[in-house]
Amino acid sequence: MAYDKFNILTSTAVPLPIENVDTDQIIPARFLKATERKGFGDNLFRDWRYHTDNTPKEHFVLNNPIYSGKILVGGKNFGSGSSREHAAWAVYDYGFRCVVSSFFADIFRNNCLNIGVLPVQVSPEFLDKIFKAIESDPKTQIEVNLPEQTITLLATGASESFHINGYKKENMLNGFDDIDYLLNIKEDIKEFAKNTPL
Repeated sequence: MAYDKFNILTSTAVPLPIENVDTDQIIPARFLKATERKGFGDNLFRDWRYHTDNTPKEHFVLNNPIYSGKILVGGKNFGSGSSREHAAWAVYDYGFRCVVSSFFADIFRNNCLNIGVLPVQVSPEFLDKIFKAIESDPKTQIEVNLPEQTITLLATGASESFHINGYKKENMLNGFDDIDYLLNIKEDIKEFAKNTPL
């Protein structure tokens, strides 16, 4: 399933300065019955966002109207716990296109890359700068430049580079998942097969 191409994202951000956020907190297990990627955003951080009577918890950041944007900034060790890909689906379906943290669980990172959410791992020091900038001004703009592999606080110019696997980078720039990538090189595969002796 193709998704939107990712090139340069400039957006405000939603701060979630909590460490060790696991996939069950991102999307509780009771919401994993669906097999399509749609609708999971409604239940992103469900138990943190809502009381048991389904009324919003006004102090949770996603219910605070001063914070918005396509970038979610989380604490260290974001996406730990089970390997459920639904956690990445929920992040994407809610509208986030980038998650920033000082450390990601590997499986969550890969699940994000497979569906068009860019996980940007920064140093603890730069993560702290981001949180302080958002606290000072919730409308602060952050630029995530995938071609250059940089993340920048536009108000100050503070910037840091981030790493991404080359194959995943190309897929994100083109809006490809793994199947799209193979379909895109289908003729090359046919040519290789035709010219390769059995």
